[in-house]
Amino acid sequence: MLRVLGSSRHRSSRLRRRELLRASALGLLGLPGFEGTGVGLANESESSTAGLPGFGRAKRCLVLYIYGAWSQLDTFDPKPDAPAEIRGEFGTIGTSVNGLRICEHLPRVAQVLDRCTLVRSMSHPWNIHSAAYTLTGNPDTARIEGRPRHPDQWPYFGGVIDHLGDRGHLEPTLRGVPRNVMLPWRQSLRAAPNRRAGTFGGFLGPAYDPLWTNFQGDAPLGDPFRAVTADGRFVFDTGDSSQITIDALDRRRSLLSQFEQQYAGLQSCAAPRSFNRHRERAYDFLSTPQVREALMIDREPMALREDYGLTLFGQACLSARRLLESGVKMTTVVWDEFGKSDESWDTHHDHHPRMKEFLLPGFDQAFSALLRDMDERGLLDETLVLCLSEHGRTPKFYATSAGAPGRDHWSRSYCQLFAGAGVPRGQVIGRSDETAAYATDRPIDPKDILCTAYHLLGVDPRLELMASPGRPVPLVGGGEVVRELLG
Repeated sequence: MLRVLGSSRHRSSRLRRRELLRASALGLLGLPGFEGTGVGLANESESSTAGLPGFGRAKRCLVLYIYGAWSQLDTFDPKPDAPAEIRGEFGTIGTSVNGLRICEHLPRVAQVLDRCTLVRSMSHPWNIHSAAYTLTGNPDTARIEGRPRHPDQWPYFGGVIDHLGDRGHLEPTLRGVPRNVMLPWRQSLRAAPNRRAGTFGGFLGPAYDPLWTNFQGDAPLGDPFRAVTADGRFVFDTGDSSQITIDALDRRRSLLSQFEQQYAGLQSCAAPRSFNRHRERAYDFLSTPQVREALMIDREPMALREDYGLTLFGQACLSARRLLESGVKMTTVVWDEFGKSDESWDTHHDHHPRMKEFLLPGFDQAFSALLRDMDERGLLDETLVLCLSEHGRTPKFYATSAGAPGRDHWSRSYCQLFAGAGVPRGQVIGRSDETAAYATDRPIDPKDILCTAYHLLGVDPRLELMASPGRPVPLVGGGEVVRELLG
């Protein structure tokens, strides 16, 4: 029989899963099921990267993921001399990096590129929304991209960092401070009907999903990535945690302790182990105020909030900076799909209007404010900033029945941005051909970026994880550290 402290109410020994989730507050953490697997560490490869410069220089990491993804020609690799059907309608402007020109609709970013490295030669074979390949290195991305809980999915590299931290392979974080947080919400949560992979726990199980936030607020223009009201806020996806007292937490802990005593035999199963980690993470988090307070962006001056932009992406970037300052190791901001898939950066139609009206201005404002803010606060020196997307867009426009012409998926040449943790400032890596169709100099694969990120965070990318039953899986599955990013 289960007894709730402070109450004479009793429950039968047959406890429903739904009641268990409610009692522990973990169903509200986004736990979709009990798929966790037993995982250990396999041996490291002899080809360790620890001897390269910059190993472990990044104390924390911020990922900005532009899902969709953006056009290289209309952002950071314009081709003003190309035919109109390739170069598009936009002009170019100079930047703070001598000789570097980018899209005219990124004037604020143009002034902070001297704090970044721009890669113009990203390239891989899959013209699909390969977020899982970009963020996990799993080469099987084409088969299971739309199945985020498939057992063959590899974990998001933020989840790997979380897992390695649990195993003592990284510096410990303060108790109650999560290592892996994602804003503004769980990937694909508000995308209909799509369900994308990339940021989940993979074969590590849902225990190593990010700790997600959710957004509470109004979107006066319909899409929160276009605009949100100033009273909007982010909350951790644990229910109404502001109303949960320490006494309430103690009662829930007591209830679950009694459950474990009666059902101790379940502890040998992988699923309850995954569940238990979620539960303990919830208890620790809910009793640790500094991380919850990091989401209270109303404590920031309104002028700074407006500098980031009163959009979902802008306010998420500001919240991410605050989370990093609170001690979170890995923070991810996703410019996610909202509603129908064609409302994001996936500009299959109405390419120019959407880019000009809100996609480019929203990114321009948020990214530039974030870099300046982090630099002025001294955060950039030890924080690796990765601005990623899964591919670029086709050089040629094509007409569609849905609206004005757009650009299709294209992965043979596209752009990404990097900053912080010793990444060289004002550097441009790689080149593309005259139509931005193919990387002609220094092609770089997403696996190379993952290797570099692990290296800078103090993890040898040649490490393998041992997925049950005794199956070694590489962290990345190939790739090389991009030495130009090491400084």
